[in-house]
Amino acid sequence: MIGDIVETKQCQLKDAMDLFHSGQVVKICAPMVRYSKLAFRTLVRKYSCDLCYTPMIVAADFVRSTKARDSEFTTNKGDHPLIVQFAAKEAQVLCDAARIVCPFADGIDINCGCPQRWAMSEGYGACLMNKPELVQDMVRHIRNQIDNPRFSVSIKIRIHEDLKRTVDLCQKAEATGVSWITVHGRSVEERHQPVHYDAIKIIKQSTSIPVVANGDIKTLKDAENVHHSTGADGVAGTMTFQWTAVVLFLYGEIAVILVLCLPFISPLRWQKIFMIPLWSKMAIFWNKMFLTIIVLLIVLFLDAIREVRKYSAVHVTERAGNVNANAFDHIQMKLFRSQRNLYLSGFSLFLWLVLRRTVTLLTQLAKGMASHAALEAQVNDATEAAKKYMAENERLQEVFNEKGSSKTKELAEATDEKLKKEVEHLKAELQKTSNALQKASNEVTAVKKQSEGLKKEYDNLMKEYKRLQDSLNEAEDKKDL
Repeated sequence: MIGDIVETKQCQLKDAMDLFHSGQVVKICAPMVRYSKLAFRTLVRKYSCDLCYTPMIVAADFVRSTKARDSEFTTNKGDHPLIVQFAAKEAQVLCDAARIVCPFADGIDINCGCPQRWAMSEGYGACLMNKPELVQDMVRHIRNQIDNPRFSVSIKIRIHEDLKRTVDLCQKAEATGVSWITVHGRSVEERHQPVHYDAIKIIKQSTSIPVVANGDIKTLKDAENVHHSTGADGVAGTMTFQWTAVVLFLYGEIAVILVLCLPFISPLRWQKIFMIPLWSKMAIFWNKMFLTIIVLLIVLFLDAIREVRKYSAVHVTERAGNVNANAFDHIQMKLFRSQRNLYLSGFSLFLWLVLRRTVTLLTQLAKGMASHAALEAQVNDATEAAKKYMAENERLQEVFNEKGSSKTKELAEATDEKLKKEVEHLKAELQKTSNALQKASNEVTAVKKQSEGLKKEYDNLMKEYKRLQDSLNEAEDKKDL
């Protein structure tokens, strides 16, 4: 081992985490008892194996015995990336073993899935699956005492009968700063039963660190099939599908609201656009779609709040514990992502409500403007008719004054009486029109309270109404004369 150590110190170690950021499926040679020695690792690397593990090494024996170290661990400068797998039940003992191999390997793996009776009777392997706090403590110790920030710490597990416990274990390990998780898709009691790849997929979806699928993968084709069925591709840190969809939806909302707020497109024009047959057909499903999206955004918003609270609590705990900077940065990144998701879902929910309100206000304003235009035309027609009748009345009065004959006087009186009735009728029509105009003005005022941005249009409407009222008053004054 000594000769190998001297040779390894002169080489530049590779970073195992770079493999998971390459965008390719990472091909890993799993740790196998008595097989995964240096000679076997050298052989599999010639056939494009990306990452190799040592056989499981009992950490306590490795730390205590030089003979055990020479027997269990040998390497050379071509044996990279290399992960040393340890079986341990004490955090400090595991940390001491990790410090020994740190100069010669790229990381260590904690065996939390070995189902062998001797291992479980000693408190190793699958026993740790029921002790998530101990697993967290082991990862913390290594992160605190290993100065190399590129030194990886991973765990290998099996699955519980209750998958929620497995997901909880993985999330706790992730929050503590574990680099990746290898999942053997069988329970402790299962040996040759089919692998539960669906469970691996759920674990992958529940975490944002790399997840390595393990179990019954015998060929490269098997690896590709498992990759496609579980999503365990080794690529971490990417935004999940649902949050990518939320981002696109948020951008779409912003674009639509900006278009609706363009000043040179009037509400009447938008009303015409909304009356297009295509929009009319879509309006049937509008309320259902609106409520569905509201529910989805609320669910995502509540989920983001839960994530923020979870990682905020972990963030404070880890900060108070003075953990390794790499683990602390990992927790900070998780907190940042959860906060980002909270802002995305919150703004999407808010803008969706604003968009609904904006469309409603535009529709109401368009109706008010159309009603005002119709009333204005009606008032103008009534005013013109009144002017015509007044001119006719004045002409008849002049004829009456010039001709004093009784016949002409009787004719003039009859005509005058007729004109009076018509004037009274016109006054009634004008009063009706005025009431209708007043009602329309009240509706426009209500819309004005809902949208202060439309104040200018309402002011212009009130000024126009005042001008019309003055015209009516002048007409009435002339009638009284």
